[in-house]
Amino acid sequence: MKVLVIGSGGREHALVWKLSQSPLVKEIFCAPGNAGIGAIAKLVPIAVDQIFSLLQFAQKEKIDWTVVGPELPLSLGIVDQFQKEGLKIFGPSQKAAIVESSKIFTKQFCKRHHIPTADFEIFDSYEKAKTFLFHREKFPVVIKADGLAQGKGVVVAATKKESLDALEDMMQNQKLGSAGRQVVIEDFLEGEEATYMIVTDSQNYVAFDSSQDHKRIGDFDTGPNTGGMGAYSPAPIVDSLMREKIHKKIIEPTLKGLAQEERAYQGVLYAGLMIYQGEPSLIEFNCRFGDPECQALLFRLKTDLMEIIQSVDQKKINQIKINFDSKSSVCVVMASFGYPGEYSTGHEIRGLNLVNSQDVFIFHAGTDKKGAQIVTHGGRVLGVTALGENLQMAIKKAYEGISYITWNNAYFRKDIGSKGLKDES
Repeated sequence: MKVLVIGSGGREHALVWKLSQSPLVKEIFCAPGNAGIGAIAKLVPIAVDQIFSLLQFAQKEKIDWTVVGPELPLSLGIVDQFQKEGLKIFGPSQKAAIVESSKIFTKQFCKRHHIPTADFEIFDSYEKAKTFLFHREKFPVVIKADGLAQGKGVVVAATKKESLDALEDMMQNQKLGSAGRQVVIEDFLEGEEATYMIVTDSQNYVAFDSSQDHKRIGDFDTGPNTGGMGAYSPAPIVDSLMREKIHKKIIEPTLKGLAQEERAYQGVLYAGLMIYQGEPSLIEFNCRFGDPECQALLFRLKTDLMEIIQSVDQKKINQIKINFDSKSSVCVVMASFGYPGEYSTGHEIRGLNLVNSQDVFIFHAGTDKKGAQIVTHGGRVLGVTALGENLQMAIKKAYEGISYITWNNAYFRKDIGSKGLKDES
């Protein structure tokens, strides 16, 4: 069959890479893709938000399945548009994708359906939000832009001044555009974060293995939030008892609640969790695979990804057994210096061909081809992903891979996976 993958990041490279291993898949297109994806798929120069152009392409090329990577086209209703034309597409409807596209919706939804999450207040007035923070005594506090902001719409403010500055950036200076017109201000949750993803056909679901993202730009979780600077899988903090709690307290009431509200969910549902004293609380939902968690997870996935996708359409997800390699995986993101702020691009990436271990794969994110050169073309550039007998070995192999790769002002965190080592011991 012919498959179209939509997106251009490391997650999409991982999706294309995994789908290319399926005997069901004969040809893969990716719109718009990147330099790494171009080695295993045909690149299509259509942006992810050009829904009509993507639909026309899928019809013209007689695409059998479309797999959506990022949240933006899902929030714009690409699934609804494709299904209206009788095309098969993997992902939630626009009504269901609101779990990511509106932080306000999700917080209110959690309250309606008794899903554990931090206490919160909602504001559409800058002055009222400012007054609320000015009189608040408890810090840190978390400020979230309501809309989509590429993983950068959340600020954990340690002090009153930081919180007021973040609020001003979002609501007054509109640094996030329309995404920051309304905000959620919520209590800071203590504990350790984990990512838990499931795939559902709206009636049943199966869970992927756990993982843990590293959101902050700096080592030891310092500095501003990013789209994600690395991930590892599995996360030792999510044992069998914790999985059971996550299913009963978060996943199942969410799927049931969405169905009750006529937002039946199909596709991948990502739950970002905080685990404290043996109990999970929801930080956020995403309506797609996480990035870079996807890279770490798919590197361990042994089940045919195309079979999983088809089972959702056939309402047979409960008949699929998802198997993972028992080894651990780590993905370390190499980024342009300055990210998530301003950064320069167009720098030649050297040393990619020197990484030739079977246990290490380089997923491209912000890359482009310039003649014979691979050059930087984004904030997050590469995801160096490794498999190891245990987490410590996976970390070692990932950083060994990174040691061969260089470009002008490359940046990466040095502590990816270190929390998991503490949990393993």
